[in-house]
Amino acid sequence: MTEATALYDLPGPRTRRRHRLYGVLSTAVLLALIGWVLYLLFDTDQFTYTKWMPFEYKGIQELLLRGLGNTLKAFAIAGALAVALGGLLAAGRLSDHRPVRWAATAVVEFFRAMPVLVMIFFVFVALKVQPLPALVTGLTLYNGSVLAEVFRSGVNSVERGQREAAFALGMRKSQVMAHVLVPQAVRAMLPAIISQLVVALKDTSLGYLITYEEFLHAGKLIASNLDYDLPFIPVVMVISPIYIGMCMLLSWFAGWVSRRERHSPKTDAVEVAAAEPGTLLPGGDPPHGP
Repeated sequence: MTEATALYDLPGPRTRRRHRLYGVLSTAVLLALIGWVLYLLFDTDQFTYTKWMPFEYKGIQELLLRGLGNTLKAFAIAGALAVALGGLLAAGRLSDHRPVRWAATAVVEFFRAMPVLVMIFFVFVALKVQPLPALVTGLTLYNGSVLAEVFRSGVNSVERGQREAAFALGMRKSQVMAHVLVPQAVRAMLPAIISQLVVALKDTSLGYLITYEEFLHAGKLIASNLDYDLPFIPVVMVISPIYIGMCMLLSWFAGWVSRRERHSPKTDAVEVAAAEPGTLLPGGDPPHGP
């Protein structure tokens, strides 16, 4: 007899055999797909020495490293400003003053609906700003508006009784937000915050459209070189894992912060001494039965 869990019944022998069959078939399909892609790459001469030769030169390596540094620089500035702007707009949307709340809502809805590329081009062309500030401004306005909604939803997701209990103790609203609501909401908001920062990291690649010399711009210069037989696929195979690695590093950092938060001394349970029999009435012993 199979045991049942709270969510589903444990699979029986026939179901397990069927699941193994599905796993084998899925693995075979994936291997066939990978083999087909490799066949196309070899058939189109994507692994020839001529196409991979650029990466041996020190100048090409320095170009890629400089582009990677510019990408991380733009992301660091835009990420920090987006988090700050998101917190400010979220505070405005949670304000008790109606004009402040309406103004913050209008700003959030406008910049959330505006495409990032349009904002970057507007700042770069219309305002005649340099490429880096234009890229950072566009990323900050868009991601800050999205993070504002993340922060607001996270604060509102905290149980209402927490807020009411804090106000009952005589705490001001700023104290309730800083010491009660936000610390509890951070855990729920952290995955969404990291996901949005990953979006900001990937959107830094839009900088090549305004001649900002970031990582993708460096790859584009290499891929369009006729001397190396237009090594577009090799450039993609070099740049893509680096982007994926940076995004995975952000996810790992979020997990590390979450684990550290759970093990923080401020959140650990306080050990209470076991109850011991003692005197219940002043000056007397506990009453005994007849």
